[in-house]
Amino acid sequence: MADAHQKNHDYHIIDPSPWPILASLGAFIMAIGGVCYMRYLNGGSFKVAGAELANPWLFYIGFALVLYVMYGWWADTVKEAHEGSHTRVVSLHLRYGMIMFIASEVMFFVAWFWAYFDASLYPNEAIQASRLLYTGGTWPPKGIEVLDPWHLPIYNTVILLLSGTTVTWAHHALLHNDRKGLIQGLTLTVLLGVLFSSVQAYEYAHAPFAFKNSIYGATFFMATGFHGFHVLVGTIFLGVCLIRALRGDFTPKQHFGFEAAAWYWHFVDVVWLFLFFCIYVWGGWGAPLAAG
Repeated sequence: MADAHQKNHDYHIIDPSPWPILASLGAFIMAIGGVCYMRYLNGGSFKVAGAELANPWLFYIGFALVLYVMYGWWADTVKEAHEGSHTRVVSLHLRYGMIMFIASEVMFFVAWFWAYFDASLYPNEAIQASRLLYTGGTWPPKGIEVLDPWHLPIYNTVILLLSGTTVTWAHHALLHNDRKGLIQGLTLTVLLGVLFSSVQAYEYAHAPFAFKNSIYGATFFMATGFHGFHVLVGTIFLGVCLIRALRGDFTPKQHFGFEAAAWYWHFVDVVWLFLFFCIYVWGGWGAPLAAG
């Protein structure tokens, strides 16, 4: 009777999962480990109950636990999808979860844009006494050579816009049950993601300014660097989707894993457009360009 009653509802009763508590534990250990690691890098100490924790190992233990939870939890989610447990209501809630995650990522980047615009629009702010010292009252700060936005940055802009086109092609192919087109589109998207990261790594290696001792460098590397990290995550996300597509996963009616990856990738594209125009073009306007 209980089984019949459950089938009359459009939701799935799941078994208790160990992943939420393990994820919380891993994140907590990694956070504390991150503090210990920074103390270790600066030659400081961090003691708890008399034990010296200023070393990198606690961070790596937490990081490993987080990676394990990510693999196990998502593997269970994929398994539930194959078993038919993703009903309409469950699928809707998965979409709500992804939307809220992307919304939180938007606010994350708002913080870095806020820091950048606060420094660039008010380079001689009287309240920020040290800001005038570091900027010289102008933006970009005096003595800073900036990257030419029409060199590597425009290349990466074209790369990301093209990757947004290829991932849309893959999605369109999946909706029409064209598995060959799905695999080709995903393969090109992953390759373009790797190419973007490679170009950005080269750009960072040849940047004429450093992260430290420069408010321009700090805000530049924090904003573009975290975007680069999101590109790396999105590339891995889409790479997993490519592996699943090669295994025969995804159908025109049930492919939320790929859909979530495509949403995330388009979000990364949009953020880059803001970064390109606000930081590379507008933020470096009038400053001397680095040679080469």
